Amino acid sequence: MFNNFWFEAKNINCFKNGFRVIKDLNLKIAYSENVILIGPNGSGKSSLIEVINRNLYPVIANESKLKIFDKELINLWELRKRISTVNNDIKNRINPNLQVFDLILSGLYGRYCYIQNKSERDTYKVEKIIKKMNISNLSKKNFSYLSDGEKQISLIARALIKKPDILILDEPIANLDYKSKFFVVDKINELTKLNTKIFCVTHDISLITSIYDRVIMLKGGEIIADGYQNEVINRGNLKKLYGIEVEVIKYNGLWKINRVAK
Repeated sequence: MFNNFWFEAKNINCFKNGFRVIKDLNLKIAYSENVILIGPNGSGKSSLIEVINRNLYPVIANESKLKIFDKELINLWELRKRISTVNNDIKNRINPNLQVFDLILSGLYGRYCYIQNKSERDTYKVEKIIKKMNISNLSKKNFSYLSDGEKQISLIARALIKKPDILILDEPIANLDYKSKFFVVDKINELTKLNTKIFCVTHDISLITSIYDRVIMLKGGEIIADGYQNEVINRGNLKKLYGIEVEVIKYNGLWKINRVAK
């Protein structure tokens, strides 16, 4: 029987350098949902991504369980095909003179360089994703000439070229100016046209748009809130999450935090 969940964790604990970074995690994520995980720096967000990507392993205990794509033991090659992750470290690996078209194509080979002898089939795949994401204007540009927002979207296109089941976006609008930030947010919203589901990780509440079925709040390696946007995003939960008094408003479908004056 087909399992509805691509990620299942029961009583999971993980350690890094002697510190417990994931605490008694109980979490299921369905194939059908776009999920956004929000938390302050040091909350365990990156550690959870490492658990999903099998770069961090939980402590083995009788009452604990971890399944990814309904498997407790999953082949790493299968995992890399089915989950693509985009983080900010990737930008440093890319030759600045590589054109966006070739950057996206390199995703088919798991590399970050110019691919010699590309097939017509591979070229077609790249053209298709460029058209779907409406970034034809970037196709022939060198990576170094792009704005930070355009770089981020090019990397997302590269991650999607293999048609993964799940796209993990790790702080996709970190360090972007307002123009780039809005550009990236709009492009991410358009990804709902594709069959890939999004697991987005951020500390920035302004990234939460209507495409996300579920919001999870993480602090100190523990889930402190989990549910629909309108249930989870409130003054009380945000105070727990960030440790400050704020007011939160929703305007034109976007969330905004204002600090409560002292």
